[in-house]
Amino acid sequence: MKHFLPFFYVFFLLSCSNTNHSQPKEVITTVDQQLQQLINIYQIFYQNSSPFNDPKAGGNNAKLPNLSSEFLAKQNSKRRNIYKALTKINVEKLSVDNKINHAVLTYTLKNQLDNYQNKEHYMPLTAESGFHVWIANISRQINLKSLQDYQDYISKLRAIPLYFDQQISWMNLGIEEGITQPKVVLNGYEQSIIAFIEKEVTDSVYYTPFKEISDYIPIEIQRKIQAEAQNIIAEQVIPAYQKYYDFMVNRYIPNARDNIAATSLPNGKNYYQNRVEHYTTINITAAQIHQIGLAEVKRIRAEMDEIIKSVSFEGDFSAFIDFLRNDKQFYATTPVGLLKEASYIAKKMDAKLPSLFKTLPRTPYGVIKVPDNIAPKYTTGRYSGPARDDQAGNYWVNTYRLDRRPLYVLPALTLHEAVPGHHLQGSIANEMKNVPKFRNRVYISAFGEGWGLYSEYLGIEAEYMKMPIRILGD
Repeated sequence: MKHFLPFFYVFFLLSCSNTNHSQPKEVITTVDQQLQQLINIYQIFYQNSSPFNDPKAGGNNAKLPNLSSEFLAKQNSKRRNIYKALTKINVEKLSVDNKINHAVLTYTLKNQLDNYQNKEHYMPLTAESGFHVWIANISRQINLKSLQDYQDYISKLRAIPLYFDQQISWMNLGIEEGITQPKVVLNGYEQSIIAFIEKEVTDSVYYTPFKEISDYIPIEIQRKIQAEAQNIIAEQVIPAYQKYYDFMVNRYIPNARDNIAATSLPNGKNYYQNRVEHYTTINITAAQIHQIGLAEVKRIRAEMDEIIKSVSFEGDFSAFIDFLRNDKQFYATTPVGLLKEASYIAKKMDAKLPSLFKTLPRTPYGVIKVPDNIAPKYTTGRYSGPARDDQAGNYWVNTYRLDRRPLYVLPALTLHEAVPGHHLQGSIANEMKNVPKFRNRVYISAFGEGWGLYSEYLGIEAEYMKMPIRILGD
């Protein structure tokens, strides 16, 4: 139990910071002022660290992040200076709210410093996605209305080749130092790249903003910027993807590591322990987590056995699993059918939220399919938050390979990813007032995923998932 004290202490503080504000305000000390100064410094640093963090028409809106070694090294040095200053603050003398601010900012900066130290920028891809997918979201970041907005977006398109070259350069260093994704998880990965290499330029996701241009822009200007965009996409953007595709197929995958364990990376054991402590937020070892995992598997298996008994299934555990995997009653027959089922579940829980929570966010959410270009390698479902204040969040449901998307997992998945899970938690965090801006965007996995798991159990506690098979899907 002693390992969990820091976790519960932080959330005790969080609960204290949201108590009745009619109570007398705490005295602001000199130490509080010191922290506020550091928070202000960090906010300025954050805004300058990426053009995405400080959007400005005619300025940052026309740029992509700088990934040069010189710039990243300078950023790391600045982070380290802020972090060192934070560690010198006497936390005990801070107000309750500022203890939270200090803890969250320290956690955030330490992770960023650790990531740089562990050379995670050498590996800008995961088993299911990567920078070539993430950067395609630039069309959603700005609400394109004025001519300047479109000119800025075109400038971003021009910057894509350099952005790709910088990423590939880091990946080459990763190959040289043995810091790559495991080869086994890259099987078919190149298909997520080739999905962006369209034969028709106007079919490119990058061209989408030009299909319906703002009426504020004269027709003749619209045609001019459409032609310019088509030329840039054809001559610069698509060739950048083709170059990355060739690199992935001919160099990266053949030289990727064979061992899947993180401990096979340089300094792998220390790196793995570092990630364990980051994601759990507590001082615990991988071996201890493994033992917790074994105990949880035993507990879950016992619950599954009870559910199997309750439905009077004739057969052993293996036969029941085979029944769940192969019986057609558990699978949608069309992508729309799967989306409708997910939407129905989401709306049913929406109706229960007022009885479960006092505070609900104003940001709505939709239920959409995972984009086709990433669906084959993508997970079953995920929440995608809005890029702007005038957008809704989205609960993504993967409609690729319906034979792998059993309906009985949808209730737990929907409650976890949409409501009362990630959409609810993330939106409330984003809408918090009277907190430093970094608090609106920070994501702490121990809390975020812990909340998602709790949200699944709320479905049972609220008698939302009454059918045994649905509970089994949880």
